[in-house]
Parts: sequence; C-alpha cells; structure tokens
Amino acid sequence: MYSLIRDILFKFDTEAVHHFSMNQLKLVCSTKIGKQLVSTNFFVKNPALKKDVFGLTFSNPIGLGAGFDKNALYLNELEALGFGFVEVGTVTPKAQAGNDKPRLFRLPKDKALINRMGFNNDGVDVVKRRLTDWNNRKSKIENRIVTNEPKLIVGGNIGKNKVTTNEDAWKDYEICFKELFDYADYFVVNVSSPNTPGLRELQEKASLQKILSQLQNINQGKAKPKPLLLKIAPDLTTEQLDNIVELAFEVNLAGLVATNTTISRENLITSSSEITAIGAGGLSGKPVINKSTEVVSYLHQQTEGKIPIIASGGIFTGADAKEKLNAGASLVQVWTGFVYEGPGIVKKICKEL
Repeated sequence: MYSLIRDILFKFDTEAVHHFSMNQLKLVCSTKIGKQLVSTNFFVKNPALKKDVFGLTFSNPIGLGAGFDKNALYLNELEALGFGFVEVGTVTPKAQAGNDKPRLFRLPKDKALINRMGFNNDGVDVVKRRLTDWNNRKSKIENRIVTNEPKLIVGGNIGKNKVTTNEDAWKDYEICFKELFDYADYFVVNVSSPNTPGLRELQEKASLQKILSQLQNINQGKAKPKPLLLKIAPDLTTEQLDNIVELAFEVNLAGLVATNTTISRENLITSSSEITAIGAGGLSGKPVINKSTEVVSYLHQQTEGKIPIIASGGIFTGADAKEKLNAGASLVQVWTGFVYEGPGIVKKICKEL
C-alpha cells in the first residue's frame, strides 16, 4: 500500500511532501481516538525489545535520526508510530533559514537522499517551548492511573549558527545545552554535517576538546547529568577516529553516533549527470550502509565496547538493524529508510528483531 502512495508523493517536491505528510499524520493524531488507531497499527510492545543504554530505558532500539523533526513539531505522531526515541534538531541558538531551496533530493535508484539543508530550524527558544509543552503533557499522562501510551525518549541534537565562527562555536553549543538541559533526555553534539561551511573542521581533536570539555563541566555540575554524545561523519580517517575514541574517554562521553551523511558519491546507480546537477550535500541511505557499519565496528573495537554507539546509515530493514547491532551498536536510527519504507518501518524492524 505504501509503495503506491510513495510513487505519488515522489512526484512532488521532496521537502514540501515531507511537511505535507507529517501534517496529515498530525491531523489524524490530534484526537485521542486517532492516535490510538495509529498506535494500535504501528506500535510494537514487547519487553524483549527494551534496551537500557547510558542510564535511559528505551521501549525499543529503533530511533529517528536528527533532521527529520528539526523543531520538535511531531513528537506525538512519531510516538504513535512506535519509535523508541527521537532526536530533535539540529538546534542552533538563533533561528536560521538554512540554505537556498531546493535542498533535499531523492535518488530512487539508489534508495538514497542528498540534502544540503544547512541547520534550518526555529531556534533554541522555540524548541525549548515545544519540549516544555511536550514534557508537561507527558507528566499529566503518567500521573493518570492507567495509560497505554508508549514512552518516548527525546534527544537534543545541537549545533552552531552559520554566522558563528569556529573559534566561538563552543559558545553556541553551550547556549543550546543550557537552554534545553531540563527538557531533553540526552544530547548529541553535531560537528559532522557537511552543509554548514567549516563545521567538519570542528571534528579535529583540539576543537572538539574545547566544546566537549566545556559542556561536560556544565553537565557534571548538575544534580543529574545528562548523557552527552558526539555525532561523527563516515568520511573520517582511521587516525581521526582514533583521536575521537581517545577524546571520548578523556571527557567521559556517554556515547557516539555513527554516522552522519557522506560527501562521497561513489558506487551510485544514479547517473553522474544527475548527481552533478544536484550539486553539493550529504548523501544518506543505502549507499552509506557499508561505510557506516565499518565505522561502527571500528569504534566498538577501539573502545572495547565500553562506549555505547547509536548506529545510523542505510537502515531500511530488520536485517540492516541486526547488522549494525552485531557490529557493536546499542541502538539504531532510521531516516532515509523512513522515507522509502514508510510509517510501518519501526513495526517491521521490531518484529524482525
């Protein structure tokens, strides 16, 4: 059924269809009956799927990666679809429009996407307000005697504004961390998007150390510190990965997210002329799966399994998720797979697991 709907949706602009589809789901889930209907059809409740990772309990190991719900607009709907966790963002201190449109492109032959969104988001103050509302709503539900609603873990993916220099980047991460601290269950520092000029330079050890050490100083001063993770690119050298592992232990990171999108265009079925016409951006989906798994496996080996890894990159099926988990991941995230497989992706993966 979804393949037919997808064929129709794919005839329209990628970014516009994304918002259209999610807003239709929002309309359905706006009533209690509507949300229950969606949840009944898509949420898989099974104790065997529960995972305890970095001090948090996940109803299942399937999450939605950052960039899909940038502004915390669809948490209610994503919860109904059965996700164990959702990462909102990337959030920056100030709202920004992102790069010029079009900036999101499908590669159907490759089951892939190319995006150059550029951290478009409503800014930390707006996202904070929405997360406040979400948490207040969840508290009321949990205080009821009986509730069948699944609990959703919400992560905060934080970044810097485009106009902020790399020298001052740590200030932007600090602002977002402080403002969202009481409202997100865990945090991910994003220095690996290829769509903000110069951002990936922050993956170098000296730059990362300044950002992460500052955040951990704040974090450890809290009564209940939050898990702090780092998201990395799939394009790093072995030496860079080793530096990140060393730093992860030095600053006591709770986990790593591997990986973001790639700037590589290798082994694509889509014609080179089409790829050239699309231009710059991060590639996600099936073409990234092997490289992402290699990075997950390497990080798991180098950390001796002592630092949990959230695997992201090319996950469409239960087999894909198992491959990442077998490589050493504790949790997995989908994104492009959600676009191609549809709203039933979490249910399908959970049943296979």
